[in-house]
Amino acid sequence: EVQLVESGGGLVQPGGSLRLSCAASGFTFGSYDMSWVRQAPGKGPEWVSATNSGGGSTYYADSVKGRFTISRDNAKNTLYLQMNSLKPEDTAVYYCATQLVAGKLWGQGTQVTVSS
Repeated sequence: EVQLVESGGGLVQPGGSLRLSCAASGFTFGSYDMSWVRQAPGKGPEWVSATNSGGGSTYYADSVKGRFTISRDNAKNTLYLQMNSLKPEDTAVYYCATQLVAGKLWGQGTQVTVSS
C-alpha cells in the first residue's frame, strides 16, 4: 500500500523541541522530493519545508527558518522534521506530502500543540 505515516507530535511548552517522523511505504521514497505542510485550526494548509530526493537541498518557510530542520534517511524510507524553539503559533496538524506520478500523497497528520 502506498502511504505516508507521521508520528512524533504532542504537547510541548513554548521554547521546546519536537522531532516529527514520516514513514513512507509502497513507492520508491528515495526518488521523490518530500515536503512538510501544516494546518492550524480554522486556517488553510501552510507549506513548511521541503527537501529534494537526495536530501542535499532543503527549503523553509520564513516562519520556521532557523528553527526547523528537514532531513531524510532514504535507507529507512523516512522523512524527519526537527522543530526547535517552538512557538504557540506553530500549533497545527503536521503532514508529510509528496507528488507521485499518480497524484498528491499526504499522510494522516500528527498534532503538534505548543502551549504552557
